[in-house]
Amino acid sequence: MIETFHQTLPHGITLSCRAAGTPGRPVLLFLHGFPEAAFVWDHLLEHFARPEHGGYRCVAPNLRGFEQSSAPTDVAAYRAKPLVQDLSALIDAITSNSPTPGQLAGLVAHDWGGALAWSVAAQWPGALRQLVIVNAPHPAAFQRELANSPTQQASSAYMNFLARPDAPALLAENDFARLWPFFTNMAADSGPMAWLDDATRDRYRSVWRQGLHGPCAYYAASPLRPPTPGDPGAAAVQLPRERVMVHVPTLVVWGLGDTALPETLLDGLDGFVPELRIERVPGATHWIVHEQPQHVAALIEGFLTP
Repeated sequence: MIETFHQTLPHGITLSCRAAGTPGRPVLLFLHGFPEAAFVWDHLLEHFARPEHGGYRCVAPNLRGFEQSSAPTDVAAYRAKPLVQDLSALIDAITSNSPTPGQLAGLVAHDWGGALAWSVAAQWPGALRQLVIVNAPHPAAFQRELANSPTQQASSAYMNFLARPDAPALLAENDFARLWPFFTNMAADSGPMAWLDDATRDRYRSVWRQGLHGPCAYYAASPLRPPTPGDPGAAAVQLPRERVMVHVPTLVVWGLGDTALPETLLDGLDGFVPELRIERVPGATHWIVHEQPQHVAALIEGFLTP
């Protein structure tokens, strides 16, 4: 059973959360991406809360700016530092009565949630025992490809649109006509792994109607974007190796049909993540959590150690 609650953090941000499992058990934290919300993890929350699958306390917050979580209007509020501050404070709050206060049993994250999870693992390795990334590039690999690869620059061109001040209003027009293709361009509504049915569309509509400024502000605030004639974007970003090294056992699950994030983003990843396992999933796309939740759960369960 999924429960919901609002977690107010010491620095004034409140995150609306979904959870399953018994309080006091080891904690798994799940982070969603764009243009999603915490509900995408419901299957995995319930799966890992069951005693036969670890009996974890599972929590999935809506990130800052999404659904009912706090949504500051200033774009600067969506830079990496305040977003990671949210997660650090949330980890302290939800693990306070666990067997390891201040430390997650595991952090599972996708897309923008994955970008933040890489940062949490690099900056506070003691805050988590294990890391699971689902189709979310390591920042060093993403910077490299955005700066140098025409293929990645073309695949990520949408980021510059989402960073525009008028993007939230444009995305909301005509029943979110510009948002649905993020899903349908990867066969979300057709083919053997179709998942975008009417009920799921309604769940997304209910989230998007609560505001798109916050979700789009992630792109406006980030320097990791394709270069344009007037903006060097990622080409101007330097990431010192010591700041992006991840010394936590890490599983990366990658749907190979992800047209926005090609497999080349995995090249050289072991140079930044010494304890690394990569599971490539043919036929799956960026939306693998929707497409194959049971397979994703099995891969995570085979990786996690009690």
